Amino acid sequence: MLPKPSLAAALLLGLTACTSAGPIPGTVEYAAATVSRGYDCGLRVDRGRIIARLDRQERAAFVAANAGYAVRSYKAPHACGSAERERVQGELTALSRR
Repeated sequence: MLPKPSLAAALLLGLTACTSAGPIPGTVEYAAATVSRGYDCGLRVDRGRIIARLDRQERAAFVAANAGYAVRSYKAPHACGSAERERVQGELTALSRR
């Protein structure tokens, strides 16, 4: 059995890994999360253009993932700093061009 301080450290490390893991860049889920974050940041999001750039098979997955992120965002909205807003804007621009 681990001593209590080691157990606490292991638990904290495990929880950190769970909360920091997100969708993998380049996936439909990542695109959906980015769109949702764009709305959180108050950015103009051309969701229709992003969906139009996806393959037909990916569109349903995007819509479902985006709805899930929207619900989570609504329940716990987060403000964006200027650096994050700029990063998300760049990602949204790239998604609408791909």
